Amino acid sequence: MPSDRPLRIGTRASKLARWQSEWVAAELTRLGAQVEIVEITTRGDVEQLGPVAGIGVQGVFTKEIQAAVLAGEVDIAVHSLKDLPTEQVSGLVLAATPPRENVADALVTNAASSLGELPAGARIGTGSLRRRAQVLHLRPDLHVAGIRGNVDTRLRKLDAGEYDAIILAAAGLTRLGWASRIADYLEPPRMLPAPGQGSLALECRADDLATQAIVGQLNDPDTRIGIVAERTILAALHGGCSAPIAAWGRVDGELLRVDGLVASLDGREVLRASTLVKLSAATSSNAAGLAAAELAGHDVAATLRSLGAEAIILAARQG
Repeated sequence: MPSDRPLRIGTRASKLARWQSEWVAAELTRLGAQVEIVEITTRGDVEQLGPVAGIGVQGVFTKEIQAAVLAGEVDIAVHSLKDLPTEQVSGLVLAATPPRENVADALVTNAASSLGELPAGARIGTGSLRRRAQVLHLRPDLHVAGIRGNVDTRLRKLDAGEYDAIILAAAGLTRLGWASRIADYLEPPRMLPAPGQGSLALECRADDLATQAIVGQLNDPDTRIGIVAERTILAALHGGCSAPIAAWGRVDGELLRVDGLVASLDGREVLRASTLVKLSAATSSNAAGLAAAELAGHDVAATLRSLGAEAIILAARQG
């Protein structure tokens, strides 16, 4: 690692992105590195009108940061892993997935104490097709409307009365100190999360072995094996932000448990598939464990396809 300058961490400028990058900076400092945080504006930050899926490209919150890493302007990219496309960018490596926060979605509302207690016709704000589909499956009497903006912006819109409730990732609310605003944790299996939800992704240049070595110390093996299974499902189904796909992979002792879900936008049709893999010698800390996670993800995706997932995904993309 160069001794004449600090490691430069590239991040979005939102409060949550800053929290995440500052956590990474503190951990790297603890390991003896000098660090500097560099804010980078992404296309998703600039184009705030309409749903993210409507922008029409993958990586709307990651591409500019990745480009800065490749150009040598920063050394480390810090992403919310659920924003990171499954297709690997040439010249970059995923150097670490730190320990995962709560994977659950969270209902924030001033009108009730749970999803079940919301009045019929209540207006629910979410920018996620996955959340929309699952909420309508649970409560088809609710009205789900799109919402954009950072966490604090969405909370202000809720408090201003534009929505009766909003759904956000529990991890982001917890990290920003707003866990007290959560009325109902929509935990699996009631609602399955986005692939990678609650996880961070730390990317480095593939040829920057020194940076990879120190960043790799932040990697949590169990988190990595779970997200590999989830992201394999997403990639195998050719999903993205324009498809209501959910996945949940987690290591439980020597077992890998993986659940996948594909749902129609109106919530009327929900396909589920699961698998259980005994890791034994193929632990999550080595290549064999990651290969087992990929196989598990492909198995779940294949089951979902056999149930009709491709038709549901195509219908969702067509609006």
